Amino acid sequence: MADVALENVTKTFPGGVQAVQDFTLQIENREFIVLVGPSGCGKSTTLRMVAGLEEVTAGTIRIGERVVNDVPPKDRDIAMVFQNYALYPHMTVYKNMAFGLKLRRYPKAEIDKRVHDAARILGIENLLDRKPKALSGGQRQRVAVGRAIVRQPQAFLFDEPLSNLDAKLRVEMRAELKALHHRLQTRVIYVTHDQAEALTLGDRVVVMNEGRIQQVAAPLAIYDYPVNRFVAGFLGTPAMNFVPGRLVGQDGGVCFQVRAAQAGEAVRIRLPADTAARVQAYAGQDKSVTLGVRPEDIGYTGAGKFAGTENVLPATVRVVEPLGDEQIVHLNGPGNTPMICKLDAHVKVDVDQRMDAHLDVARMHLFDDQTGCNISLEPEHVAHAS
Repeated sequence: MADVALENVTKTFPGGVQAVQDFTLQIENREFIVLVGPSGCGKSTTLRMVAGLEEVTAGTIRIGERVVNDVPPKDRDIAMVFQNYALYPHMTVYKNMAFGLKLRRYPKAEIDKRVHDAARILGIENLLDRKPKALSGGQRQRVAVGRAIVRQPQAFLFDEPLSNLDAKLRVEMRAELKALHHRLQTRVIYVTHDQAEALTLGDRVVVMNEGRIQQVAAPLAIYDYPVNRFVAGFLGTPAMNFVPGRLVGQDGGVCFQVRAAQAGEAVRIRLPADTAARVQAYAGQDKSVTLGVRPEDIGYTGAGKFAGTENVLPATVRVVEPLGDEQIVHLNGPGNTPMICKLDAHVKVDVDQRMDAHLDVARMHLFDDQTGCNISLEPEHVAHAS
């Protein structure tokens, strides 16, 4: 099956609004690619250009060796599942799934086989005689996917297909879509604003902001090694903590000094030697940097990965949210900097309690405030960024 490639693709709407800028990505066969980002970042517009529903202002879209910029949607050999499912209300499930094949004049026996095969895969064989109004949201979603499956296209395009489902059903359908992809072994391009969907579904995740690709990487790599502050802050629940400050030299090493500390108080976090070597040029400069640390990388006591006497931020407990096996603890850090940590549910913390927030220094990140770039990454972890 041919690859799908976007090369320097740009979309400019009337009035000069650039929805997508210089988007370049190659999507391999059998790959599940997820485009994720905030509303208005250009992800749906990118998907619609691949589908042929939006014209490309500049750049090239290829399916295999064929440039499809001017090819009508019906001739691109793709199938799209929309957010609202777009089912014909007057047709049965069977007729909805068969409609595209009938337009292409497939033999009746072939249509019947494909519809029943898809219905069996999706577990909707008993729904074929119903109309959409008699279906639940999850059932309609399966029908929309089934209508795409019967086409046996070069690529499946999904535009936020789970956003109309309740939280529990979304989780169930995520698992079903992942299992379906494993079974069909075909290419999927999936758009969502939900980071949980992006991280659980994608073989690779494409993070977008303001029409541009910020980073492309495998889910764990993009979570552990964000190339800039936007990616770091967008992925993760609760979001990464950011503490403003600067880097200073101390005893032959490098420390992060918190900007918001009380007057006369120098709150410092000593950096590991390998991190210090990468950011040495910033030490001693009057250059603002931001320390980033995820909630799960803040501990209550200095033991295990949190051990060390120079990795502590003084804080006060502000809010405690019990969540069963864990608790989310909101803190006021140095200078009342807001922070959040995840603790085991059995750790006893109380509102207004003083707490030393121990950091896992091996998991910290440092961001240049001017460029937003992650200056603490090892070179091999610097993924695609624009």
